[in-house]
Amino acid sequence: MFNPTREQVRDFFIQTWQKYQHKAALSAMEKIALGWIMKHPEYHAMLDNPEARNKDFSVAEGQTNPFLHLSMHIALEEQISIDNPHGIREVFEQLSAKLDEHAAHHEMMECLGQVIWQAQRNRGPLDQQLYIELLKQRVNTH
Repeated sequence: MFNPTREQVRDFFIQTWQKYQHKAALSAMEKIALGWIMKHPEYHAMLDNPEARNKDFSVAEGQTNPFLHLSMHIALEEQISIDNPHGIREVFEQLSAKLDEHAAHHEMMECLGQVIWQAQRNRGPLDQQLYIELLKQRVNTH
């Protein structure tokens, strides 16, 4: 399983953005990443600065970590494409019908973040059943 470091993830997004700007060929994964980068123009200036790879983002100060945010978009896209956990594709389709695909991703990110936090806190695996339950609750609230 691929387990990149913080710096590798950040370099991936910065390099993808640079390659796009220089009209260089992109890998399949870079094309996916670029799609999400393009949907977040608020991150473009940060991606223009290679020093951004060293920045810390404080949730306590209300800062969003753009690298984490983009990574979660990619993780969700992969989960949806293979329907794992089972039922996530249906949830995504239902949320997308009520909102739009980007907004659906953002709703789903809240659930993903919650179960990741819980798994880390409990030092255990991600609770897929809870994850799907939380996702279905999002569908029902919209």
